[in-house]
Amino acid sequence: MSLEGIILHKGDAHSVSLRGTEVDFLLTAEHAKGSSVFEFSVAPGFDTGAHYHTKIEEIFYVLEGELKLQSGDRVVQGGPGTFVFVPMGAVHAFGNLGESPARMLLITAPPGHEKYFEELSALLAKGGAPDRDAIAALRLKYDTVQVSNLTS
Repeated sequence: MSLEGIILHKGDAHSVSLRGTEVDFLLTAEHAKGSSVFEFSVAPGFDTGAHYHTKIEEIFYVLEGELKLQSGDRVVQGGPGTFVFVPMGAVHAFGNLGESPARMLLITAPPGHEKYFEELSALLAKGGAPDRDAIAALRLKYDTVQVSNLTS
């Protein structure tokens, strides 16, 4: 790791597409020991479904638009400035129920969840209906236990 750290300008980050939802990798395990940081441009209709992690904490921070955010039994429709911390083991989800894109920061600790997004992007890029079995296996590989059914 460079002692200078990382400086990125809009468009500099590596990104992947999850069928219209774009994920910019701002900070990854390649450069940090504490967390990974992502900027999501969340497409209308995108929904992770309820899930939990046994070894990962997550922080969501809405930048633009509105997102449905769940942590445990609490569910909010959050606009800019909404902050949600999800401890390990807490059921959570996020989705865009609106008709316009939304933007948020996602921070995951420990770092490394970018590997999940890379592999999910490759699975979804195949076109057609998503392979639910492949996605379920990928989620388990990356400490993601799905609680609700995936809708797409």
